[in-house]
Amino acid sequence: MAATYENDIVAWSKEQANLLRSGKLSALDIEHIAEEIEDVGKSEQRELASRMALLLSHLLKWHYQPERQSGSWRRTIKEQRKAISRRLKNTPSLQPSINDPEWLEDVWGDAISITINETGMGSFPEVCPWTNENILSEDWLPSSTNAGEKL
Repeated sequence: MAATYENDIVAWSKEQANLLRSGKLSALDIEHIAEEIEDVGKSEQRELASRMALLLSHLLKWHYQPERQSGSWRRTIKEQRKAISRRLKNTPSLQPSINDPEWLEDVWGDAISITINETGMGSFPEVCPWTNENILSEDWLPSSTNAGEKL
């Protein structure tokens, strides 16, 4: 009995892979295969956005809470930068997202939400004050001088 996409996606995906490998193209569930392929791309985009939001959140905390700066924050910043770099290297088609102002606006909003939830603070710039070059630079950290003021 054939597995259906709606009832058991794991069994369905194995069945579809077997059909592809055996050349039984007419038996394929083309519409759902196309959806799954599109979802792979969307998943990659969500992963990049999630990592960037987490990085920006830690940069915000670094800037606005200098008294709480820690090795843990530094490690998170470093790890997220490496992960973003790997993702962009392995999936070059994601590079335009990084330079898309609307994408950055959405990610910035996510970063602010994360930061507010974690710190209880609520006064942050409406737009990201840092360049992508700084954000993704291995050695750059925002200044913690005048931490209570907007950049």
